[in-house]
Amino acid sequence: MRVLIVGLGYAGTRFLNAFSRTAAETEFAYVGRSQKETSLPYYDSTTRALAEFRPDVVVVTVPDMAHAEILSELDGYRGFVLAEKPLALPGENLGRIESHLRTVSGFCMDLVERYSDATRVLRTHVLERDLRLVRAHFTWGKDRINDHRPTSGVQSEVIHPLDLVQWIAGRGAGLELESVLGTRSDFSVSGDAVLDSVALSARLDGGRVTGYSSFVNITRSRAIDFVFRDPQGELSYAGAVYDTPAWDADRLRVWRRTSSGDEVFREVDTREEPVPDEARTIVKLSRMAEDVTEFVVRGRQPASPFPGLADALALQRLLNTMDAQVNSADPVAYFPAGRTVLQEADLERLG
Repeated sequence: MRVLIVGLGYAGTRFLNAFSRTAAETEFAYVGRSQKETSLPYYDSTTRALAEFRPDVVVVTVPDMAHAEILSELDGYRGFVLAEKPLALPGENLGRIESHLRTVSGFCMDLVERYSDATRVLRTHVLERDLRLVRAHFTWGKDRINDHRPTSGVQSEVIHPLDLVQWIAGRGAGLELESVLGTRSDFSVSGDAVLDSVALSARLDGGRVTGYSSFVNITRSRAIDFVFRDPQGELSYAGAVYDTPAWDADRLRVWRRTSSGDEVFREVDTREEPVPDEARTIVKLSRMAEDVTEFVVRGRQPASPFPGLADALALQRLLNTMDAQVNSADPVAYFPAGRTVLQEADLERLG
């Protein structure tokens, strides 16, 4: 199997490590603006790499603002595409992107939290018990103040809980935004008024969703709480926490309250599960890479469907609506006198 990574930076290197852990014999090459200190074959253009390397899988991990351009360069490509989120920037032509990907054999967006044991167990429980969403609330943030990586803003962070809430509890329905309050700042090298945080409310299949997501959250926090109603009218609760205290350390508790105490239905806790050094921070990503490999090499469908192009387009339209509706005050100035850009090395903060 041949894997072409377009953008061998932080995210691209993580995918390189994840695909290296699969059972398939894999050749790698990369596309970048300049050649790196690696023995991997290098190409200065995606078009030339497609023609000469002939990859089975193309992994798109360039900065957010280049996603649409690279995806459009895959026009006519017949292999599998794995793309970082978000799909595009607000205002970019989604129909054009969809058209240029019409010939691909498969598509997966890096919505990696779908590959968490907590997510899988909770989604299965909701479907098996025919639960209906009453209320969901998420808090999803991390610290990217003065991060050297360009970004479209909090869109790249809030996409995870927006996807998870729909995937777990939506029963095929899509979120309908009601209100969005946001904050802009110069936290990023990408500009002086980049949207860094949002607080929103929405409806989903008769239930209400609220949440807060931020790229200037000093402490990483990734949690979603749910209240469900079963067919008999009884309430049950679920709390899912992701990547705490370390990446891929997830937990879930599903329960209902009774006069004699809580009745626990499901519990997951991966905090104490041993992780080899070479798999640190990429446990869930490796599951995604394994599913893609099995699909490409053996034609095996994954147990859960890939977060496909239809999902990516629907989420991008939701992000576009959020961007259009957001109310924000004057931007916050973290660096009024200029900045010294930091080359971050802490994997936990980068994640």
